[in-house]
Amino acid sequence: MFYFWWGAVTQLAFLPPIDEKEVRSTIIRGLKRNKALKVPLENRKEREAVGINNLFPQLRDQHSLSELKVCQMNRALKQSLDTDELKIIQEKYLSSKKIKDIEIYMEMGLKKDKYYQVKRQAIYNLVTALGII
Repeated sequence: MFYFWWGAVTQLAFLPPIDEKEVRSTIIRGLKRNKALKVPLENRKEREAVGINNLFPQLRDQHSLSELKVCQMNRALKQSLDTDELKIIQEKYLSSKKIKDIEIYMEMGLKKDKYYQVKRQAIYNLVTALGII
C-alpha cells in the first residue's frame, strides 16, 4: 500500500497502509451525504421559525448527529482547502449539476496533470481535517 502526499506516491514504513481508492470513495460519499444532510437542517429551521414541530413523520431522530456532521464538514472545507482545491470540490461534488473533470479544469485554466494533483491534495486535506486518516 502507498500514501499520497503532494501528489506523489510514497511508501511510509512507520504508518499503516492506506487504500487510496477507499479513502477517496469514503470522502466523496461524505461530501455527497453532507449536501443531503443540509436540507433537513434548513427545513427544521424554517419549521421552528413558524412554530411547527413536525411537518412530516420522523422514523428516527438523527438531528444532533446530522448537525454535527454538517458543521464539521463545512469547517473542514473552509479551513483545510485553498481556493483552487475548494472550487474543485464544490464544482465536482457539492454542485447539483453533474460536471466532468475536463469541464472544471478547462474553466479554471489548469492543465490536466495540475488539476488532478490539486484534486488529490484537496481530498487528502479533507480526510486529514476530518480525522478519517
